[in-house]
Amino acid sequence: MFEQQIINGLTLGAVYALIALGYTMVYGIIQLINFAHGEIYMIGAFVGVMMVTILGQGFFVSIIAAMMVCMILGVLLERVAYRPLRKSTRLAALISAIGASIFLQNAMMLWKGPQPVGFPQVINDAIYHIGSVEVTKVQLIILATSAVLMAILNYIVKYVKIGKAMRAASQDYDTASLMGININRVISFTFAIGSALAAAGGVLVGIYFNTVEPLMGVMAGLKAFCAAVLGGIGSIPGAVLGGIFLGVAETIGIAAGFSTYKDAIAFSLLIIVLLFKPTGLLGKPIQRKV
Repeated sequence: MFEQQIINGLTLGAVYALIALGYTMVYGIIQLINFAHGEIYMIGAFVGVMMVTILGQGFFVSIIAAMMVCMILGVLLERVAYRPLRKSTRLAALISAIGASIFLQNAMMLWKGPQPVGFPQVINDAIYHIGSVEVTKVQLIILATSAVLMAILNYIVKYVKIGKAMRAASQDYDTASLMGININRVISFTFAIGSALAAAGGVLVGIYFNTVEPLMGVMAGLKAFCAAVLGGIGSIPGAVLGGIFLGVAETIGIAAGFSTYKDAIAFSLLIIVLLFKPTGLLGKPIQRKV
């Protein structure tokens, strides 16, 4: 049923939105596409698995631990791979991002092996009926957790001092620096909070599909990047809208019998939208003085 696919699509889209937020925030400030972001999502999922299997922790502790570990990893990634190249060409930073992505993928495969790892059941699932629509307890938890994390991000960006500094830096990087804003601190915080959201998405996907693997971040990262561009790269509401739109479209496409082409749906939608609105759904054209 159509309504059932909407629920499934919202669940998948909420995870895409969490990952897309990291892409759009980093790009909004330093105009860098962090192609290692998908691997941060993957590592977050593995941290969640280890918290459950090795330390015997539940869902809440596991997702908090994954977010904390990936916050640190995100800051280290920015410090090592991107900060030394900040004054270099964009191509140099892009190559560094791709190299960091490959390094993290292979490091995880060397450590855990290339095979998928099962994610233990940490939530006693149940099915709720709303009319003819079935909603599982896991889906409700994914939607609620994503909504809470997005609300916290919105509060930080709008009302907290560091969030205001992020907005100022996104408007004009150099002017914000001249006004006394510590740009290095703002960028590190942006990487930290984006990585935390991606890690949460990794854990949520783990409990939803009950499996994680070292290459799970490749396609998820590409789709989340598509979601960020679809909504308008640099726009936080756009990343959320793009993620949800992409998740619903992909789920409906699978239900319609196009499961073989489910990965192509994201890229096809991106091409179609950009043909008619090059700035994305909520993006605004940037005026540049000559």
